[in-house]
Amino acid sequence: MRRSRITAYVTSLLLATGLALTGAATDAQAAAGGYVALGDSYSSGVGAGSYISSSGSCDRSTKAYPYLWNAAHSPSSFSFLACSGATTDDVLSGQLGTLTSSTSLVSITIGGNDAGFADVMTTCVLSSDSTCLSRIGTAEAYVDSTLPGKLDAVYDAITARAPNARVVVLGYPRFYKLGTTCLGLSTAKRTAINNAADHIDAAIAKRAADHGFVFGDIRSTFTGHEICSSSSWLHSVNWLDIGESYHPTASGHSGGYLPVLTGNA
Repeated sequence: MRRSRITAYVTSLLLATGLALTGAATDAQAAAGGYVALGDSYSSGVGAGSYISSSGSCDRSTKAYPYLWNAAHSPSSFSFLACSGATTDDVLSGQLGTLTSSTSLVSITIGGNDAGFADVMTTCVLSSDSTCLSRIGTAEAYVDSTLPGKLDAVYDAITARAPNARVVVLGYPRFYKLGTTCLGLSTAKRTAINNAADHIDAAIAKRAADHGFVFGDIRSTFTGHEICSSSSWLHSVNWLDIGESYHPTASGHSGGYLPVLTGNA
């Protein structure tokens, strides 16, 4: 019995060591080639501050998760092309130029603008519960009928240009902590918005899996840090800078997105 316990302990120790070494090897492999960061405002870093002046209206931030991953891993090259407001069509027309066969890592968030995320939130902030829920229903119908084909086009293009890359497709967070007193939107609106985030994440995850990509689900890291929590990593409505509304803060990038990319890179 004692020998069995020792054998089990040694086996567990070797397995843990092997997993640690595998993780280190994966990180080294990702860093050995180039890293290209694509996508929309959730990748460019809108809401995180410290914007790179040369990025103009794309609002790329030095506190965004792609910039942080690059600083921590020093890949052979880093191309930060994510842009505020980007749709799938924008990625296809303007963000793929630096992808090559030597690219080893690609990250991307995309699809929210195609589905009309900004209009959904504006409608829900300014209109009744029924109008908000109707607009969300329209967005979800688009996610079901049209977005999969849009994502396929982007994912096919990434594969064609960077066939050797590990592609990490990151999702969107749930925005509200439910079951707590919170000023602003009604419980019905908050619940419907969270469900809509789950809806688009499910669609993105399926398309990513069907293309052999990794889906980085960031909802778990944001749990407890939603709007209405005591430590939110998301901006609520910011009337002084409306574009930052409903985007991750710097803490949302370092504590929410970065660990998920790192764990899947």
